[in-house]
Amino acid sequence: MRSIVGLGNPGKRYDFTRHNVGFQILDLFAEKNKIKFKASKKDYFYSEGLFRSSDFFLIKPSTYMNLSGVAVLDFVNEYSIDLEDLLIVYDDVNLQPGQIRLRKSGSDGGHNGIKSIIYNLQNDSFPRLRFGIGSEFEKGDMAEFVLAKFSTNEMDLVKESFEFAVELIEQFITGGYKSMLDFFSKQLKDKNNDENLNIVGN
Repeated sequence: MRSIVGLGNPGKRYDFTRHNVGFQILDLFAEKNKIKFKASKKDYFYSEGLFRSSDFFLIKPSTYMNLSGVAVLDFVNEYSIDLEDLLIVYDDVNLQPGQIRLRKSGSDGGHNGIKSIIYNLQNDSFPRLRFGIGSEFEKGDMAEFVLAKFSTNEMDLVKESFEFAVELIEQFITGGYKSMLDFFSKQLKDKNNDENLNIVGN
């Protein structure tokens, strides 16, 4: 069963902040498919359903970002999830607002949520969808920046990318990483390499 984990911080104060784009993208997917999240007995909220005859799980850790790996490990163990069927969706300050990149595996790239997941799983071989949030902050101000909301101008840039991220999740559910990657590559070609839809695959 393919599973998608969106990273973020729980609580109303963090709603719609840059660091919570993983939550926002999963919420959009859930809304589109008319499903609801519910609390589990472990440290995550989850939703499940069927998309084009393919079962899926959506997971939002209820730990804070730095402990995301605790919830992911619990989920993976409880449902015996293969890591190649686990997609992590999260924010990335190394990308411009709305830019999307895919990776099949690799290091944490300085992201504490991914660092926690790699540490707890003792493995870095899981697919990721990285969503750009920009880096318009002074040295030492990153924490304040990522916990702030997108500006109105930034929201204009990221709206289409949020919708595209949902489509990528749909492709992952039905065909896995390769299907998602092929779909992304085709969309890039059709959109004449729109700069907001960049990709790195490995």
